[in-house]
Amino acid sequence: MSNKTLFQGVTIAQQELINYWKRLRDRSGCVPRDAIDPGALRSMLASISIVQFDESGDGRFRIAGSRLRDIFGMEARGRRIAEVVGAHGEAISLGLSVALERRGPVGGVIEQEDGMHAWLRLPLADSNGQLTMVLCHDEMLPSRRMLFPKDGQKSAVHNSSPRAAA
Repeated sequence: MSNKTLFQGVTIAQQELINYWKRLRDRSGCVPRDAIDPGALRSMLASISIVQFDESGDGRFRIAGSRLRDIFGMEARGRRIAEVVGAHGEAISLGLSVALERRGPVGGVIEQEDGMHAWLRLPLADSNGQLTMVLCHDEMLPSRRMLFPKDGQKSAVHNSSPRAAA
């Protein structure tokens, strides 16, 4: 794990999830999937998904919270990333590979017609210690006021491109 500053989140839920993830890191800086306690994330479970990648790089939702149906317009669990469609479907792929490459949190916000889509991606290791999974947190916010930019920094809101990552 590098000493670079990690993404800290732009919502309270993101910050809490990142802090939880940081506490679970092992000596190599990885968080094993088995270390995640769903009970510790009870208040966030509806907005959480886990995407697992196979050897070919194809990502599939292993877990998908109930609020993701509202965001993506379909049940995502068991589906490949490429199958998720709808107004917010593209957003799920944001940061997945970057989180695995950086071995750390990646996130941001996409301003959309119906609100703000705050997204977070956290890498997870499989039972073999390989980074093959990403813990995702996606939530729709009704307004920009629900975000809190860090002092002296620009807001993390990206309204020019849905592909921007923080």
